Amino acid sequence: MLTLDLFTPNDDVRPVFLTGSFNDWTTRDERFKMMKLKEGHYQYTFREIPVNGEPFEYKYVKGGWEAEELGHDGHPPTNRRMEKPRGKVADIVPRWKQHSGAYDPGFYPDIRVVAKRFNVPQLRRRRRISVLLPWNYELSDKRYPVLYLQDGQNLFEQDAPFGTWGVDQKLAYMAQHGKGDVIVVAIDHGGKERIKEFSPYNTHKWGEGLGQEYARFLVETLKPYIDQQFRTLPDRAHTGVGGSSMGGLISIYAGLMFPQVYSKFMIFSPSLWLTPRIYFEPMHFAHFSTPTRIYLYGGGKEGSNMVANAKKFKVAVEKRGMPPGLLQFRLEIDPNGRHNESRWGQEFPKAAEWLYTF
Repeated sequence: MLTLDLFTPNDDVRPVFLTGSFNDWTTRDERFKMMKLKEGHYQYTFREIPVNGEPFEYKYVKGGWEAEELGHDGHPPTNRRMEKPRGKVADIVPRWKQHSGAYDPGFYPDIRVVAKRFNVPQLRRRRRISVLLPWNYELSDKRYPVLYLQDGQNLFEQDAPFGTWGVDQKLAYMAQHGKGDVIVVAIDHGGKERIKEFSPYNTHKWGEGLGQEYARFLVETLKPYIDQQFRTLPDRAHTGVGGSSMGGLISIYAGLMFPQVYSKFMIFSPSLWLTPRIYFEPMHFAHFSTPTRIYLYGGGKEGSNMVANAKKFKVAVEKRGMPPGLLQFRLEIDPNGRHNESRWGQEFPKAAEWLYTF
């Protein structure tokens, strides 16, 4: 017998359900609805532990993945796990995800923290890595294309310091309409080291650029791990890279440095002003022998010649030449677009749909 005692200081009227390996991660399963003993205190007792040959893992949700448990950092925690599921266990959920937006919460992605301190040997640092899996990932044996996005802190956390793209909600909306079947890998940036890590070259102002090491980390360390742990389509045709601002710059560089790995680029408001050398790197595109798609967005109210630089980069890529039909370059300009996460979030569904339509 196993009894789970749940304590949550931020309680509300929504009921709490258990979901886990014992019910194929089904949410809102009435068989596993917890009993509310009092405000902020719930309990559920397994008289018999369902046996299905898998480790016993579980999470708490207030109805569905759109309202799953969150840790103190506002991020979904890893699955709770027991090697020997028995006795009485006390769990605490400090916060819950709040549903907002025009989407069916049943299509909310399955967000998992791969590691809070994932090893980055190329930089001798550690980094939090998260994945956003399609809503029905656990209900199928399907394999999925992958998009590696930079600045993971700003992609889906509601309390992100600079705002959020809302990728989680955008994916839910897309899934509801039969689109967005992709695994998104969110890589946290390095905080104070962000500019150096995202700089492809050394600069007088910022010093040593660690972009080459960072790009190698994505390809040599992170991608093999993701391909091993999740049902991905690991080939070039199904692998993309992207980001905004400095994250957009390093994504361009990563794609140019490893043209055999990436065929899709989601580049929003890249900091091309940082280094003019980036305009000469597209010579590597000439080595592409299979289709490549580049989605480049810039806003007219971002400053630093954003629109002019974006157009200049498009010309530089196209001038290098590729066999006819292999390069698809889509340049989107919003005359009123500003340099912020909210605007990039608006662009995400359009870019994702265009890049991942096969």
